[in-house]
Amino acid sequence: MAERAQPVTGLQSLGAGIATLVALALLAPLVAVALRAEAASALNSSDWAAIRFTILQALLSAVLSVALAIPVARALARRRFLGRRVLITLMGAPFLLPVIVAVFGLLAVFGRNGWISQALGAFGLPPLEIYGLHGVVLAHVFFNLPLATRLFLQGWQAIPSERVRLAASLGFTPRDIWRHFEMPMLRAMAPGTFLVIFLICTTSFAVALTLGGGPRATTVELAIYQAFRFDFDLSRAAMLGAVQVLICASAAILAFRFAVPRVLGSGLDRPAMQWEAFAERARVADAAFLTIAALFLILPMAALVAKGLPAIWGLPLSVWQAALRSILLAVSSAMLALLVALPMAAVMARRHQTGLELIGTLSIAISPLVLGTGLFLILQPIANPVALALPVTGLVNALMSLPFLLRALTPAFAEAEATQGRLADALGLQGMHRLRHAILPRLRAPLGFGAGLAAALSMGDLGVIALFSSPAQGTLPLEMYRLMGSYRTDDAQGAALLLLFLSLGLFWICDRGGRGRVGA
Repeated sequence: MAERAQPVTGLQSLGAGIATLVALALLAPLVAVALRAEAASALNSSDWAAIRFTILQALLSAVLSVALAIPVARALARRRFLGRRVLITLMGAPFLLPVIVAVFGLLAVFGRNGWISQALGAFGLPPLEIYGLHGVVLAHVFFNLPLATRLFLQGWQAIPSERVRLAASLGFTPRDIWRHFEMPMLRAMAPGTFLVIFLICTTSFAVALTLGGGPRATTVELAIYQAFRFDFDLSRAAMLGAVQVLICASAAILAFRFAVPRVLGSGLDRPAMQWEAFAERARVADAAFLTIAALFLILPMAALVAKGLPAIWGLPLSVWQAALRSILLAVSSAMLALLVALPMAAVMARRHQTGLELIGTLSIAISPLVLGTGLFLILQPIANPVALALPVTGLVNALMSLPFLLRALTPAFAEAEATQGRLADALGLQGMHRLRHAILPRLRAPLGFGAGLAAALSMGDLGVIALFSSPAQGTLPLEMYRLMGSYRTDDAQGAALLLLFLSLGLFWICDRGGRGRVGA
């Protein structure tokens, strides 16, 4: 962090005020949920079943994602081949992918009428059954395997190449390499990666809504939605929300507790060395892991394009109206997120602020549905929450994307002050003039990336809007879910492809716009 950064004091004061408002926006709904929640004895047997299922599917999803990511990341770390960069880039795609779109792609491949079931039918075998625990876990692995792979790949690439060269000169065997380099790195990274994925899976809503949902495959998030939307039992929804917060908070505390310090030391930042890749058996194993991972990621998207493209031009008017609503909501949410994140980043870049960092990352541990339930309880006595469905959804989406924006903006803000601060001081630039002429030109790239990320995440959200909205306010993910529920499969496939194009398009426009200005 830049020690000397200080002159944009107005922006920093604004950041402190906004951070207070963010804390209120996150904590007030939690307080409302806690006050409305009944005693633990109010939980019935189906609620306890939902709690058990939530923990079970999150554990299985995290274990499988981490276990499968290790060999894939290891193969990427020690192989150089045509398309390697494309495959690594592809590892980032599921994070931008609307959940419900990815689920549609998985159904097209692994569903009863999917490609694999059709292939099995040719041999007289029964089709696959994707709904239930295994379907939820499959979808979560699809989303989190790339995330875990990228994290482990960074770990492998961070091993100093000087130490690897020294090990090679000393005649280390592959077993020695594993024992002295790879195992310590995995011991440092695996617990935190496992717990982050566990935390993500406990708050998953759209996956459980589309691939679970039965009495034996209901998550706490889905139980909140059912208690809220179908039973309108606010006390039970609040109680389940409190349970969800407890689960997420426990996982978050464990994630911080198990953040084991790195023990590999530092090197001279030379390029990562290609190593331990000479045995034929290792080459075959690496090729197999990379091929399976690539097919697992590419096939659902290819199936979605193949099935959705013929239907996209015949979509009903309601889908296009929902698409326009989603675009406006995504752009508004991204702008709000930037307006909140920029002043907070200015404060955090000035000096290390643990309290501000905690506020900025708090939304990771809070379920959007819990926030939505709390906001409904707050709004109900003073206004019609249904009429405010879109603004509330935009607010929650902005809060959910805030940690990612702060992670992108804060280092860039500190770097801009460190490199341009003295010149700005010499020119007497202060306040907004300093921000406009010295800081913002250096922030365009992270601003563009952050805006694109926030817009894409908001575009694909199917959470709070499902709680609040009326049919006339539905966004594109909600309209797509309704088409699936009414068995209009062709229209739903077309809507899924449209949602995919719009989400990636918004991200590309924002990201490209930011980088383009920098290069100009």
